[in-house]
Amino acid sequence: MDEKRLIEEAKKGNKEALYKLIENNLNILSGFVTKMAQDYHFAQDVVQETLLRAIMNIDKFSPDAKFSTWLIKISINVYKDFLRKNKRYIYLDESYKDYMQDVEHVAISNSEYKDICSSILSLDYKFRAVFILKHFYGYKYKEIAKILNCPVGTVRSRLHFAIKFLIKELEKKGVLESESKKE
Repeated sequence: MDEKRLIEEAKKGNKEALYKLIENNLNILSGFVTKMAQDYHFAQDVVQETLLRAIMNIDKFSPDAKFSTWLIKISINVYKDFLRKNKRYIYLDESYKDYMQDVEHVAISNSEYKDICSSILSLDYKFRAVFILKHFYGYKYKEIAKILNCPVGTVRSRLHFAIKFLIKELEKKGVLESESKKE
């Protein structure tokens, strides 16, 4: 069954269709939230709350976007809610690297990877969300604008700021060679 049909069935109360929708999109959601939070346990809490909200509000979903896009939008709201409620939470967790052993982690040395993660994490969530959606998931500007409920120009400026900030941070940490040193 294609996604639109699964959504129609889920809205009618078909639990198998809803389960299939969640199963088809869980990896995308989990990956996004883990990259945003950079803490495996916290990410799992956000994913669970996101799925709970999605299940409770499936009848409100409008299939003009992908189901994964809707889940990501919900997860951003859950993430923001958590940040407001838990201002003293420590986000970078050593256990993160234990759970996320994949090609990109093997390719980058642990110290460089930690520097990159801490630099991404030091971005405000608005900039971090745009950066992750664009560079990790390949969303287009219009899709990101829809997910974050902001104009396309705002997405472009946030992405520009995020990239400039990350370059400067990674140059300071010695992960990237600065342009002035290359000349």
